[in-house]
Amino acid sequence: MDAILSSMEDAVYEPLVSSFTSKPHPFLERDTLLRQTLGLTLIVNLAGYFLYFFAAGMSYVFIWDKRFEKHHLFLKNQVSREIGVSSRSILLMSFLTMPFFLLEVRGYSRLHDELPSAGSLILSIVTFVLFTDCAIYWIHRWLHAPLPYKFLHKTHHTWKIPTPFASHAFHPMDGFLQSVPYHIYIFLFPMNKWLYLGMFTLVNFWTVSIHDGDFRVPNFLKPYVNGAAHHTDHHLFYNFNYGQFFTLWDRIGGSFKEPSSFQKDSPLRKLTKHNN
Repeated sequence: MDAILSSMEDAVYEPLVSSFTSKPHPFLERDTLLRQTLGLTLIVNLAGYFLYFFAAGMSYVFIWDKRFEKHHLFLKNQVSREIGVSSRSILLMSFLTMPFFLLEVRGYSRLHDELPSAGSLILSIVTFVLFTDCAIYWIHRWLHAPLPYKFLHKTHHTWKIPTPFASHAFHPMDGFLQSVPYHIYIFLFPMNKWLYLGMFTLVNFWTVSIHDGDFRVPNFLKPYVNGAAHHTDHHLFYNFNYGQFFTLWDRIGGSFKEPSSFQKDSPLRKLTKHNN
């Protein structure tokens, strides 16, 4: 008995759980390409769908005027069709964009952790908006050339009177091409990574806002900001108001059109309560 007790005292015990744990497969370690690809795919899709349904849903419920559904160009089952196209496109756009995300996560962009000064913060925001506004204008205008329009951009112009749910209802390659400037910017200019994430999120809200049919704009901003009034006319008349944020490049490129909803006798203005 003494020998047995002595052997028990000398024994080394390990927790039972240790027998069930093991190191991850080398391909799934934290910094491997496979793990980062899988993780980013999950994060980008969850965030993409959440932002889309949250922003577009809130806008549709609280901002978009349901009287637009009476317009003769509003399609049967349009909202469900917009959601269907968007749901498929968000998934495919995430895969097309994945190389950019991987390069950013793996440190090849000019994103950084440093806390920016007030001046640097303002400069980053201004240059980000101006750079992407210019680039998207020319990409968008190219998408209206006969072949790109037929095979890519026509999908988005299915919706003559768009709802907020049309904001992401693109052909996947169309949506990807118009997102490229946001990624290119951080390979050219330094930017705090949290600021970039915030700007990228706000861009999605802006994309919803220009499809929300709310034509109210302060008078002093009307000549400069490309809002829902301008973009609604883009859906209706095709070859005008390609801009993303401002009217600057439309004016330079000769594609600016004063929004029809700003005119007192406009059918759109009479149809909706959202006017000045």
